[in-house]
Amino acid sequence: MPEVRTWQLTAGAAVVGLALAAGAVAAAGPWDSGQRKAERQRAAAPARVGEAHHEPAAPRPPAPAPSAPVVLAALGTPRAEPANAPASGPADLSKTLAPLLSDPALGTARTACVIDVATGARLYGKGAETPMTPASTIKIATAVAALTALGPDHRIPTTVVAAPDAEGITLVGGGDATLERAGLARLADRTARALRDRGITKVRLAYDTSLYQGPALHPIGRNGNLAPISALMVDQGRRAPKSTGSATRSTDPARDAARLFTELLAGKGVRASAHPAPGRPAKNAVPLAQVLSGPLSAMVERMLTTSDNDIAESLARQTAVATGRPAHAVGAGRAVAAQLRRLELPVEGARFADGSGLDRNDKVSGALLTALLATAADPDHPELRPVLTGLPVAGFSGTLEERYANGSAGTGLVRAKTGTLSGVDTLAGTVVTADGRLLAFAFLAGGTESRDTARPALDRLAAALVP
Repeated sequence: MPEVRTWQLTAGAAVVGLALAAGAVAAAGPWDSGQRKAERQRAAAPARVGEAHHEPAAPRPPAPAPSAPVVLAALGTPRAEPANAPASGPADLSKTLAPLLSDPALGTARTACVIDVATGARLYGKGAETPMTPASTIKIATAVAALTALGPDHRIPTTVVAAPDAEGITLVGGGDATLERAGLARLADRTARALRDRGITKVRLAYDTSLYQGPALHPIGRNGNLAPISALMVDQGRRAPKSTGSATRSTDPARDAARLFTELLAGKGVRASAHPAPGRPAKNAVPLAQVLSGPLSAMVERMLTTSDNDIAESLARQTAVATGRPAHAVGAGRAVAAQLRRLELPVEGARFADGSGLDRNDKVSGALLTALLATAADPDHPELRPVLTGLPVAGFSGTLEERYANGSAGTGLVRAKTGTLSGVDTLAGTVVTADGRLLAFAFLAGGTESRDTARPALDRLAAALVP
């Protein structure tokens, strides 16, 4: 295995950029001088890791990478090739991957699929069409469906509407799972100013969560990896807003958000109901104030990088709302499947029981996962580029930050979504080969005994794609 240095991260990004320019992947998308916009915007924020059994890791930023000219000089002059050039990759992938896939650490069931993104040619497959429990790799499907239905620039509103006399107001949840206290404070400030302009300093407050339907509790029950699903929440219902990973959550995030809103209004000189209750706006209610989420592209990136379950469940339901379906688990699953069918993706045998992958009834094949990644790289679908830019980078970011040792060939070159449940370990993403080709891969393992041995086995499979 070659010695790997920190420049691999920049090298990987540079090669991907060159591939984009050459036509294998379009250069459109949330790139800003090689850095994702959402990455830059949230650089100072703590990572929120959402795998079902992933403990948050201590920050370990990599050493500064060399400048682009140095990296490009090391890589040599790239050659531009048409998108229909013959597929290539590590020589004889069967000989390379088969022994790694037979590792007992990967449990009693394992499937694999590797394709050349530029040509769509399958370079390796074992049970590639077999539906498996995907764990959090299903978030790739959630992301593609949401971006297809809503577009990367879509923003989710949280709104306050008022009765004609403005003495009764309603806080209306729009399903923004990224709303934080600072955002709610802006909404309270705007609301208070609008009320004071009308000479009103005392109001009745209700809150409306009717956008989402069905049980608030996910089938896994109360779990620190996911708050009760609601169209209104602040700080994802975390009792400690700055907490990361699995944490104590509110049992009623909407009620708690409304109570906080009451406190924030009081700080602005407007008294509201001490105990706000659920309610619908009056039929003739008018908008009073609003705040918007960040763009959907940034939400998708954050969801994939940190495996955020709250965002995933919200985006599945947002997809349902956008396509005219009920915003509950069943409606969301049907909406996701329908969006993927519109893209002519291989959804046979797939099941989308939730948006996050926490439900073991989810079923996805390796062929579908790689097809999703290839579609996200298709020049005809620039709206899907956040799916690629949101993938964690091996050894550097998100749920791959603490994976891939410095001696791994995959460090900085593998970008992949992880998946972990008890007895289930998965990995799906992209890797750049030495000749600048982009490969998409999916490795799914079931019946695993230990994540501590299954994860390195998966990492070795992805690293083996780097010659």
